[in-house]
Amino acid sequence: MPALREELDEWLRIPSVSTGGGDAAALAAACGWVCERIEAAGGNAEAVTVDGGHPMAVGDLRAARPDAPTVLAYGHYDVQAPGPLELWDSPPFEPTERDGRLYARGAADDKGNFLPLLHVACELARAGELPVNVRFLVEGEEEVSSGSVLKRLRSGEDEADCAIVFDSLMADESTPAINLAARGMVAAAIEVRTARRDLHSGLYGGAVLNAAHVLLGMLSAVAPDAEGRVRSELSAGVAPVPDAERASWARLPDGAQGIADVGGIEVAPGAGAEYWERTGAATAVDVNMVEVGEPRTIVPATARGFVSVRLAPGQRAEPIAAEVERLLREAAPAGAEVSIDLDTSEPALFDAGDPAIQLAAEAMERACGVAPALIRLGGTLPLLSVLADRGMTAIVSGFALPDDAFHAPNESYRLESLRLGEAAARELYASLAELPR
Repeated sequence: MPALREELDEWLRIPSVSTGGGDAAALAAACGWVCERIEAAGGNAEAVTVDGGHPMAVGDLRAARPDAPTVLAYGHYDVQAPGPLELWDSPPFEPTERDGRLYARGAADDKGNFLPLLHVACELARAGELPVNVRFLVEGEEEVSSGSVLKRLRSGEDEADCAIVFDSLMADESTPAINLAARGMVAAAIEVRTARRDLHSGLYGGAVLNAAHVLLGMLSAVAPDAEGRVRSELSAGVAPVPDAERASWARLPDGAQGIADVGGIEVAPGAGAEYWERTGAATAVDVNMVEVGEPRTIVPATARGFVSVRLAPGQRAEPIAAEVERLLREAAPAGAEVSIDLDTSEPALFDAGDPAIQLAAEAMERACGVAPALIRLGGTLPLLSVLADRGMTAIVSGFALPDDAFHAPNESYRLESLRLGEAAARELYASLAELPR
């Protein structure tokens, strides 16, 4: 894969940081780099902006036959800031190979992960052998909420028979994965005020409202029980897990060991054995932040908190958000001034029996020599819910691993993962040519 590696090195040298306001010139260069490759392969491409956001590369490569299905290939060229340079063993924007890994910011997230989809399609198009039409959508805002691409996708402008998203992880070093779902989210930022100023606890303690007590009571009203189970009002609507998915979980790494490996503690005995269900198919509530008081004898007048509800597939954000607000407000005593700011994202779920998923699973097995595990993302990817709402099945995969340290110093990507990505892209395009239209 010398040509692919050469292209990746070139793309990684562009410091396309979108966080902290972004580097406009570098973002434009990284977007233009994608467009140039599509055009050089005989396609059409342009840099598109939405409401003044960072540009996204939008382009098309046409199949060798006129009746071929169309695949939407999504990725992102923007990267996180490198952080303290002294923590890097080599410059973050000078790709460096060590021990079978390529070190650079963006090597795994998402340039190295996505690039095989672009490289293989361009190679096949130049040879007149591309079996599917490919519409590329490569954004520059994934690290800062994907606002532009979500607006574009909701418009319905990019029609396709299915989508491929290479922005995820393998199940383990040798087992590829197809992610069938992602959880949604209801996030609540809470502010409480109980007095004009902090009060002396010796003079007023026990006689006045304490903002810390109010906030903790409110959070207790939505928090899970001692076993991590979420109250029924917040878990309403969770979809059952099909047998085919549940059977695939038996091939995944041990959840209890995974928790131990990161230094975590099971919320209750047996939680690790239910890891894949709890993190992908069930609702979860977490208090993320509490900010109140100081270490002296006062009655705090103000308190702030942040709580998130991960929504399982089958749930909808609006009714759960309303329930979260109701529970929080009902737990606040009369007289307390309470402000609640809600933000929501919908979950997404794709059918394991969908033709695109089945064709993709066969292609991944041919490419990797191992059948892919069918898993669910515990995190939230708004892009997937938009595609699901449009009825467009997404094949969500990728070849990153936890050791790649994406977002951290010394981010890297295995050269073996790059090879697997190239093989998988080739097989995917071939298989998806058989999609019914």
